[in-house]
Amino acid sequence: MELYRGILVEEALDDNRLINQFPVHKVYITRHPNPADRWHLYEETATEEQIEMLKGHVIDDWYVHFWKDGKVTALFKDHVFTFDYYDKSTWTDVLRHGRSLGIPEAQLNFPIKGL
Repeated sequence: MELYRGILVEEALDDNRLINQFPVHKVYITRHPNPADRWHLYEETATEEQIEMLKGHVIDDWYVHFWKDGKVTALFKDHVFTFDYYDKSTWTDVLRHGRSLGIPEAQLNFPIKGL
């Protein structure tokens, strides 16, 4: 069974109970002074089937992503993109899509180092 690492942002999901379907390795809560503006990030592992299960559960203007080695899969509400993290020429479509949703450029970095 092939496992991918991923970062799920609780606020990106239409049902935060989905996080319970994944083994959580680390949790990080951003330090925004206003509690309503804090993000809850979970570093997890997932199978391809578990990643597939998340399709349709990502809300507007957000994404979640998973990776194995340099292969990244980014799930948006209406699209799934797979690209090579180390080959920036493969990022064109995912970046265009993220920008079209108004996601800030700084958030379209798809980190693969974990939390």
